[in-house]
Amino acid sequence: MKSVTRSLRILEAVAQHQPVTVGELTKLFGLPKSTVQRTLVTLNEAGWLRANRKDTTRWEIGARVLAVRPAALQGSSLFAAAREPMIRLRDAVNETIHLSVPDALQCMVVVDRVDCTHAVRTFHAIGDTSPLHATATGRAVLAHLPQADVEELLERGLERFNEDTPTDAEQLRAELRKVRADGYSVNRNQYRPDVCAVAAAILDEAGTPLATVAVSMPDSRYDATRLPELGRLVAETAQEIAGRRDGA
Repeated sequence: MKSVTRSLRILEAVAQHQPVTVGELTKLFGLPKSTVQRTLVTLNEAGWLRANRKDTTRWEIGARVLAVRPAALQGSSLFAAAREPMIRLRDAVNETIHLSVPDALQCMVVVDRVDCTHAVRTFHAIGDTSPLHATATGRAVLAHLPQADVEELLERGLERFNEDTPTDAEQLRAELRKVRADGYSVNRNQYRPDVCAVAAAILDEAGTPLATVAVSMPDSRYDATRLPELGRLVAETAQEIAGRRDGA
């Protein structure tokens, strides 16, 4: 149990002081450097921690923490601002609506969902993660990030999930330009088969993407002629959430 307690204390310390080095944690806890390093590696392998992308000698919170935090998020201004607009959007289109937040350039994390009434519908578990380049939610965020961040993602390589996944750098850049022009992003089977979505970014006052709201549906109900309507509704919902959050 001592090792579990130590791991939790180190996890809490990283959350408080991130990005933090092994040396800083060693001084904080008075533990051998090897013990701290071993704990960090274990937490990294489990997804709780990750190396900072700009300075790999420093550690920060990873995607797994985001995946288990939705209950805590319920008291946040974002969650509170998003809930009612998401319900109204669901009522307008009768498709699944989900709220996702970015974990840096690592992934998108689903933090809330409002289900539709269809017997056949898409399902996104709270805490589900997905890649930025292959999803509507991810590209809605990427379209509003600095170009340097986009290029960093491209340098890592774009994983192919099926034949429709955008894996060419210029193809992705073109899609992001379209997202900025349209105000919303579209995914048709580019990540999960038979799953489509239309998403828009929720921006803060400086234009930084905090989250996304998306309409998700099976491919059998995807109708390209409805895209302008769905895109408008999703974009308006994102703007309403941003406004409600700013006024909170």
